Amino acid sequence: MEGLLSGGASADSLGDPAIFGVLTISDRASVGTYKDESGPEILKFFKEAVKSPWTAKYTVIPDEQDNIEATLQQMVDIDGCSLVVTTGGTGPSPRDVTPEATEAVCSRMLPGYGEQMRAISLKYVPTAVLSRQTAGIRGKALILNLPGRPKAIRETIDEVFKSVPYCIQLTGGPYIETHEAVVKSFRPPADTRKEKK
Repeated sequence: MEGLLSGGASADSLGDPAIFGVLTISDRASVGTYKDESGPEILKFFKEAVKSPWTAKYTVIPDEQDNIEATLQQMVDIDGCSLVVTTGGTGPSPRDVTPEATEAVCSRMLPGYGEQMRAISLKYVPTAVLSRQTAGIRGKALILNLPGRPKAIRETIDEVFKSVPYCIQLTGGPYIETHEAVVKSFRPPADTRKEKK
């Protein structure tokens, strides 16, 4: 399932076209020991939640910091992604280096995303305190680390995505619109596009 996918483009959308990156970071999934279910869960969320037109580049790579950094740079700088969502590699084990790779390629960090995700996950499992998810800005793009399990992905992304479109708008990226029945994104009225007449 690696490659390009697309969705959105509702007839009444006011949003701009956007490119998303979905990056699964897993030694075992990258060599086919098991099928990646986390990346497809993120893509499923995009299909359900994003109203404006989008294309996603999806790939699976091993837990190697240099490779993660290079892939994040490729997705933002070459592929033109305004949002890159990673899954996996955020725990305390020696091979979990996604936060370090994210920090290495970002000019500014947004620790509030990690704080919010841990607060959400703590409602379900006490080991959420072991998670080191974070987020940061590279150019006009947001890079967001999500948990590795599909269930935890949906528990967190449904909540944190409420602020993602406005964050990307503030960095100079595209205007992303969501289906409010799935996730109602927040913007101040002055920064919200008016409905088509």
